[in-house]
Amino acid sequence: MNSIFKILLIILFLFPVFSFSQVSSGKIIYERKTNLYKKFKGEDVKEWLREEDKNKVDVLELYFNDSLSYFKPQDSELKERMSWATEKNVVYQNLAADKRFTIKDVWGEKIYIEDSLWRRTWKITESTRTIAGYNCRKAIWQANDSTRIYAWYSEELTTSTGPESFNGLPGTILGLATEDGGVIYFAKTVEVSKQDAVLLVPPPKGKFKIYKTAEIKAKLEKDFSKNPWGRQMIKSMFGLW
Repeated sequence: MNSIFKILLIILFLFPVFSFSQVSSGKIIYERKTNLYKKFKGEDVKEWLREEDKNKVDVLELYFNDSLSYFKPQDSELKERMSWATEKNVVYQNLAADKRFTIKDVWGEKIYIEDSLWRRTWKITESTRTIAGYNCRKAIWQANDSTRIYAWYSEELTTSTGPESFNGLPGTILGLATEDGGVIYFAKTVEVSKQDAVLLVPPPKGKFKIYKTAEIKAKLEKDFSKNPWGRQMIKSMFGLW
C-alpha cells in the first residue's frame, strides 16, 4: 500500500506541471532572412545589388492570446539599408471571428486591408525539430504549382497563429520558410506573458479607406502592372503572405 500511495502522490504532484506546460499568451521575436537574389529573380539583379547585400535580416514581433494575435516589425531607431526591399506588414488576426486586418506599406503609402482569415490546406508530417526551446512539427502548404511553404509549429503554444497572416495549424508557428530558402522566419525567443487584448485589436476605423484583398490587388495591378518592376512587387506583396 505504501508503494501505491507514493506513486499516487508523485502523479498528483506532477499533474499540475503537465497542465501548465501549454501556453496561450505571450510574445515571440522572429528573425527573418531574405535572399534578395532569389526574391528579385533574374541576372540583372546582380547589376544593382552587391553580393554582400543579398541577404537581408529583419526582426519582427508577434503578440498573442488565446484568440487574437498582432504581428509587426520591431521598432528601431537605426537607419535601415534597403528598407524597401522587404515587406513590413502589420497583421492582426482574430481567430474567433475569422477576421484579418493588414496594414501594408506600398511604396511609402499605408494600405489598410480587412478580410477573412487566409485558408490554407496543410499537410502535417512526422518531421520534428526544436525552435526557441519548443518541440515543433513540420507542415507543408502547396501554395501553387511551383511554390511550397514549410512551417514548424508547436502544440505547446496553443494559439493557431504565426508570422504574417499564417494560421490554421494545431499550435503556433515558430518557423516558416519558402522551399527554395529565399525567405526564412525563425523564432529567436518566446516570452510567456499575459497580453492586453487592447494591444491585439486593429486601430479604430473611419480615419482611412479600407480595402478587401482582391480589391486593392486589382487596383495596384491596374496602376502598375505595365511596369515589370511593378508586377514583381505586387506578386511579392500578395503572393504568399
